[in-house]
Amino acid sequence: MTTFNITPTNKDFKKEIQHKIDNKTKPIGSLGTLEIIAQKLCLIQNTLSPKLNKPTMLVFAGDHGIVNNYPVSSCPQEVTPQMVLNFLEGGAGINVFCNQHNFDLSVIDAGVNFDFEPNTKLINAKIAKGTKDYSVEPAMTKEECNKALVISGEIVAAKHANGSNVISFGEMGIGNTSSASLLMSAVTKQSIDSCIGKGAGLTDEGLANKIDILTKVQKFHGVSEDPFENLQNFGGLEIAMMTGAMLKAAELKMVLIIDGFIATSSLLIAQAINPNILDYCLFSHVSNEQGHIKMLNFLNATPILHLNMRLGEGTGAAIAYPIIQSAEIFINQMASFESAGVTSPV
Repeated sequence: MTTFNITPTNKDFKKEIQHKIDNKTKPIGSLGTLEIIAQKLCLIQNTLSPKLNKPTMLVFAGDHGIVNNYPVSSCPQEVTPQMVLNFLEGGAGINVFCNQHNFDLSVIDAGVNFDFEPNTKLINAKIAKGTKDYSVEPAMTKEECNKALVISGEIVAAKHANGSNVISFGEMGIGNTSSASLLMSAVTKQSIDSCIGKGAGLTDEGLANKIDILTKVQKFHGVSEDPFENLQNFGGLEIAMMTGAMLKAAELKMVLIIDGFIATSSLLIAQAINPNILDYCLFSHVSNEQGHIKMLNFLNATPILHLNMRLGEGTGAAIAYPIIQSAEIFINQMASFESAGVTSPV
């Protein structure tokens, strides 16, 4: 498996950062979560004056073989390429929010079961036309899974070389909440039924069927102590690429903004591979998909927003970005007691 060299942030720097935050012209702690975000930005960039440059959104798309044989999703598989085309036309939720907040948006075909015409807005990184049906065999070969990590890392490295130091990850793939649930169960050791939600809109009966199907899938493969093996068995190509992208971004000391349920399943695998990645992560929101709050609790992560969203695509990360910018702005531009000539309360 490809390895990533992720160095932890310098925790000894925290006191100096906190001193700068506490000496702004405000009561101590009065900016709440913004202060926590500002401290994290300083730690990631190892500076008292962090800067967010060229925010990037990578949306990975892939299909899942299980959908061809079992009703784990309320949507047919052809919705995946239809939504990718919607991304390319600029009509999806992630398009409008990226436009609003000046994100560089790239759509990546990781493994869609469709042949797209060449498009300057689409990165063709297709490894296969979807994963295999993991009810009878691993979703990917070891070679395919490793290739996903490598290719996505190369995409991130190119964005970083172009000046980006803050990055988010979105996804599109009918059936990917099933993969995310299996990965969540494998990493967190929670029962598979407690990790499964309704996804794009299953009925209660559909949810019961999904639980039954995925319980059998987990029994078929078992749960490995090797996160790469779990990713190979249960993941989607888009989920595997997000995992590699996250690991590479942390290696490059970028700020990672983590989206919802699917993106966090990639992070669960990534942190099992290299726990230092968590030093570089901000968590944009808590999804309304029932397993997401459990993922965040497992990671001891505090989400920035609570908006009852469950769209995916990276939308929560894009929407949270202005708050992260506010943290950057206050630590850089807000006066200190000394510079403003204001008597400090301490």
